[in-house]
Amino acid sequence: MMDGGAFGGGKAGAPFDPLAFLKKPNVVLRILSLLFSIIVFGCISSEGWQNHQEEEGEMCIMNGSNTACNFGSGVAIIAFLASIGFLVGEYFFEQMSSVKSRKHFVLGDMGFSGLWGLAYLVSFCTMAHQWSQSEDPPAGVGTGNVRATIFFSFLSIFTWVGCAFLGWQRHQAGCETAFTNDPEAGGDSYQAGYEQSGYAEPPFQQQQGGDGQFEQIQY
Repeated sequence: MMDGGAFGGGKAGAPFDPLAFLKKPNVVLRILSLLFSIIVFGCISSEGWQNHQEEEGEMCIMNGSNTACNFGSGVAIIAFLASIGFLVGEYFFEQMSSVKSRKHFVLGDMGFSGLWGLAYLVSFCTMAHQWSQSEDPPAGVGTGNVRATIFFSFLSIFTWVGCAFLGWQRHQAGCETAFTNDPEAGGDSYQAGYEQSGYAEPPFQQQQGGDGQFEQIQY
Protein backbone atom coordinates (compact mmCIF):
# COMPACT_ATOMS: atom_id res chain seq x y z
CA MET A 1 0.00 0.00 0.00
CA MET A 2 1.38 3.36 -0.99
CA ASP A 3 1.41 6.13 1.57
CA GLY A 4 2.53 9.72 1.82
CA GLY A 5 0.98 12.53 -0.20
CA ALA A 6 -1.47 12.44 -3.06
CA PHE A 7 -1.03 9.67 -5.66
CA GLY A 8 1.53 7.81 -3.59
CA GLY A 9 4.10 10.60 -3.54
CA GLY A 10 5.78 12.16 -0.55
CA LYS A 11 4.52 15.20 1.27
CA ALA A 12 4.98 18.33 -0.81
CA GLY A 13 7.89 20.40 0.50
CA ALA A 14 9.47 17.51 2.41
CA PRO A 15 13.30 17.28 2.26
CA PHE A 16 14.63 15.17 -0.61
CA ASP A 17 16.10 11.80 0.40
CA PRO A 18 18.32 10.41 -2.42
CA LEU A 19 18.50 6.91 -0.94
CA ALA A 20 14.75 6.64 -0.49
CA PHE A 21 14.29 8.00 -4.02
CA LEU A 22 16.56 5.32 -5.55
CA LYS A 23 14.77 2.59 -3.61
CA LYS A 24 11.36 3.43 -5.07
CA PRO A 25 10.17 0.55 -7.31
CA ASN A 26 9.22 2.81 -10.20
CA VAL A 27 12.63 4.51 -10.08
CA VAL A 28 14.40 1.15 -10.10
CA LEU A 29 12.36 0.04 -13.13
CA ARG A 30 13.08 3.33 -14.90
CA ILE A 31 16.82 2.92 -14.37
CA LEU A 32 16.66 -0.66 -15.67
CA SER A 33 14.68 0.49 -18.70
CA LEU A 34 17.31 3.15 -19.33
CA LEU A 35 20.16 0.64 -19.18
CA PHE A 36 18.34 -1.89 -21.37
CA SER A 37 17.65 0.75 -24.02
CA ILE A 38 21.36 1.64 -24.14
CA ILE A 39 22.28 -2.02 -24.59
CA VAL A 40 19.71 -2.60 -27.34
CA PHE A 41 20.67 0.49 -29.30
CA GLY A 42 24.39 -0.09 -28.79
CA CYS A 43 24.26 -3.70 -29.96
CA ILE A 44 22.32 -2.86 -33.11
CA SER A 45 24.53 0.10 -33.94
CA SER A 46 27.82 -1.73 -33.46
CA GLU A 47 27.25 -5.02 -35.27
CA GLY A 48 23.62 -5.07 -36.33
CA TRP A 49 24.47 -3.88 -39.82
CA GLN A 50 26.80 -5.43 -42.40
CA ASN A 51 27.96 -4.59 -45.89
CA HIS A 52 26.21 -6.55 -48.62
CA GLN A 53 28.26 -7.43 -51.71
CA GLU A 54 25.34 -7.48 -54.13
CA GLU A 55 23.72 -4.23 -52.99
CA GLU A 56 25.06 -0.81 -52.11
CA GLY A 57 25.10 0.24 -48.48
CA GLU A 58 24.57 -1.78 -45.34
CA MET A 59 21.86 -4.28 -44.58
CA CYS A 60 20.52 -5.50 -41.29
CA ILE A 61 22.15 -8.69 -40.07
CA MET A 62 18.72 -10.05 -39.11
CA ASN A 63 17.68 -11.66 -42.38
CA GLY A 64 18.47 -8.49 -44.28
CA SER A 65 15.39 -6.83 -42.75
CA ASN A 66 16.24 -3.17 -42.33
CA THR A 67 12.85 -2.72 -40.71
CA ALA A 68 13.87 -4.98 -37.83
CA CYS A 69 17.04 -3.01 -37.12
CA ASN A 70 15.49 0.43 -37.62
CA PHE A 71 12.42 -0.34 -35.55
CA GLY A 72 14.49 -1.90 -32.76
CA SER A 73 16.82 1.11 -32.67
CA GLY A 74 13.94 3.59 -32.78
CA VAL A 75 12.09 1.96 -29.90
CA ALA A 76 15.29 1.89 -27.83
CA ILE A 77 16.14 5.55 -28.52
CA ILE A 78 12.69 6.79 -27.55
CA ALA A 79 12.75 4.53 -24.48
CA PHE A 80 16.10 6.07 -23.49
CA LEU A 81 14.79 9.64 -23.77
CA ALA A 82 11.48 8.77 -22.08
CA SER A 83 13.26 7.05 -19.18
CA ILE A 84 15.34 10.15 -18.54
CA GLY A 85 12.25 12.34 -18.75
CA PHE A 86 10.26 10.22 -16.33
CA LEU A 87 13.17 10.04 -13.88
CA VAL A 88 13.37 13.84 -13.87
CA GLY A 89 9.60 14.01 -13.51
CA GLU A 90 9.78 11.55 -10.63
CA TYR A 91 12.22 13.82 -8.85
CA PHE A 92 9.93 16.84 -9.19
CA PHE A 93 6.88 14.72 -8.39
CA GLU A 94 7.69 14.93 -4.69
CA GLN A 95 7.72 18.74 -4.92
CA MET A 96 4.36 19.07 -6.68
CA SER A 97 1.86 20.64 -4.33
CA SER A 98 -0.98 20.49 -6.88
CA VAL A 99 -2.99 17.28 -6.83
CA LYS A 100 -4.04 17.92 -10.43
CA SER A 101 -0.39 18.13 -11.58
CA ARG A 102 0.39 14.85 -9.86
CA LYS A 103 -2.63 13.23 -11.45
CA HIS A 104 -1.58 14.33 -14.94
CA PHE A 105 1.94 13.00 -14.41
CA VAL A 106 0.67 9.65 -13.15
CA LEU A 107 -1.76 9.29 -16.07
CA GLY A 108 0.97 10.18 -18.57
CA ASP A 109 3.37 7.72 -16.94
CA MET A 110 0.80 4.93 -16.94
CA GLY A 111 -0.34 5.51 -20.53
CA PHE A 112 3.10 5.88 -22.12
CA SER A 113 4.58 2.95 -20.18
CA GLY A 114 1.81 0.64 -21.32
CA LEU A 115 2.21 1.82 -24.91
CA TRP A 116 5.97 1.34 -24.87
CA GLY A 117 5.68 -2.09 -23.34
CA LEU A 118 3.58 -2.96 -26.40
CA ALA A 119 6.17 -1.33 -28.71
CA TYR A 120 8.92 -3.48 -27.20
CA LEU A 121 6.75 -6.56 -27.63
CA VAL A 122 6.35 -5.84 -31.34
CA SER A 123 10.07 -5.09 -31.66
CA PHE A 124 11.02 -8.30 -29.87
CA CYS A 125 8.73 -10.46 -32.01
CA THR A 126 9.96 -8.84 -35.23
CA MET A 127 13.64 -9.25 -34.43
CA ALA A 128 13.23 -12.77 -33.05
CA HIS A 129 11.35 -13.87 -36.18
CA GLN A 130 13.83 -12.30 -38.61
CA TRP A 131 16.81 -13.70 -36.73
CA SER A 132 15.31 -17.18 -36.77
CA GLN A 133 15.13 -16.92 -40.58
CA SER A 134 18.67 -15.60 -40.95
CA GLU A 135 21.69 -17.53 -42.14
CA ASP A 136 24.69 -17.64 -39.85
CA PRO A 137 26.85 -14.56 -40.47
CA PRO A 138 30.45 -15.08 -41.63
CA ALA A 139 32.65 -16.13 -38.72
CA GLY A 140 29.68 -15.54 -36.45
CA VAL A 141 30.32 -11.79 -36.38
CA GLY A 142 27.42 -10.00 -34.72
CA THR A 143 25.72 -13.11 -33.39
CA GLY A 144 26.29 -12.19 -29.75
CA ASN A 145 25.08 -8.64 -30.28
CA VAL A 146 21.87 -9.73 -31.98
CA ARG A 147 21.11 -12.23 -29.25
CA ALA A 148 21.74 -9.58 -26.59
CA THR A 149 19.46 -7.17 -28.48
CA ILE A 150 16.63 -9.68 -28.56
CA PHE A 151 17.13 -10.71 -24.93
CA PHE A 152 17.15 -7.19 -23.50
CA SER A 153 14.23 -6.17 -25.69
CA PHE A 154 12.34 -9.04 -24.09
CA LEU A 155 13.30 -7.87 -20.58
CA SER A 156 12.27 -4.32 -21.47
CA ILE A 157 8.71 -5.50 -22.03
CA PHE A 158 8.44 -6.37 -18.35
CA THR A 159 10.11 -3.20 -17.06
CA TRP A 160 7.77 -0.95 -19.04
CA VAL A 161 4.67 -2.99 -18.22
CA GLY A 162 5.80 -2.93 -14.60
CA CYS A 163 5.98 0.87 -14.72
CA ALA A 164 2.48 0.95 -16.19
CA PHE A 165 1.21 -1.29 -13.38
CA LEU A 166 2.82 0.89 -10.70
CA GLY A 167 1.28 3.92 -12.38
CA TRP A 168 -2.13 2.26 -12.20
CA GLN A 169 -1.59 1.55 -8.49
CA ARG A 170 -0.67 5.18 -7.95
CA HIS A 171 -3.78 6.34 -9.75
CA GLN A 172 -5.97 4.08 -7.64
CA ALA A 173 -4.30 5.32 -4.46
CA GLY A 174 -4.81 8.90 -5.59
CA CYS A 175 -8.48 8.36 -6.24
CA GLU A 176 -8.93 6.87 -2.77
CA THR A 177 -6.93 9.68 -1.15
CA ALA A 178 -9.13 12.31 -2.79
CA PHE A 179 -12.02 11.24 -0.53
CA THR A 180 -10.14 11.10 2.76
CA ASN A 181 -10.14 13.73 5.46
CA ASP A 182 -6.37 14.24 5.26
CA PRO A 183 -5.69 17.69 3.76
CA GLU A 184 -1.99 16.82 3.36
CA ALA A 185 -2.92 13.92 1.11
CA GLY A 186 -4.92 16.14 -1.18
CA GLY A 187 -8.36 15.34 0.21
CA ASP A 188 -11.13 17.87 -0.27
CA SER A 189 -13.58 16.64 2.32
CA TYR A 190 -16.34 18.94 3.51
CA GLN A 191 -16.33 17.25 6.89
CA ALA A 192 -12.60 17.90 7.37
CA GLY A 193 -13.03 21.60 6.63
CA TYR A 194 -16.07 21.75 8.89
CA GLU A 195 -14.23 20.23 11.83
CA GLN A 196 -11.22 22.50 11.31
CA SER A 197 -13.48 25.57 11.54
CA GLY A 198 -13.73 25.00 15.29
CA TYR A 199 -17.33 23.81 15.49
CA ALA A 200 -17.94 20.45 17.11
CA GLU A 201 -21.65 20.89 16.39
CA PRO A 202 -23.64 23.14 14.05
CA PRO A 203 -23.66 26.81 15.23
CA PHE A 204 -27.47 26.81 15.41
CA GLN A 205 -29.62 24.17 17.04
CA GLN A 206 -33.31 23.74 17.46
CA GLN A 207 -34.55 22.46 20.77
CA GLN A 208 -38.07 21.37 21.53
CA GLY A 209 -39.73 23.36 24.27
CA GLY A 210 -42.19 22.20 26.85
CA ASP A 211 -45.22 23.39 24.89
CA GLY A 212 -44.24 21.26 21.94
CA GLN A 213 -42.89 24.25 19.99
CA PHE A 214 -39.34 24.41 18.70
CA GLU A 215 -37.32 27.32 19.90
CA GLN A 216 -34.08 28.46 18.31
CA ILE A 217 -31.01 28.70 20.49
CA GLN A 218 -28.06 30.77 19.36
CA TYR A 219 -24.54 30.27 20.65
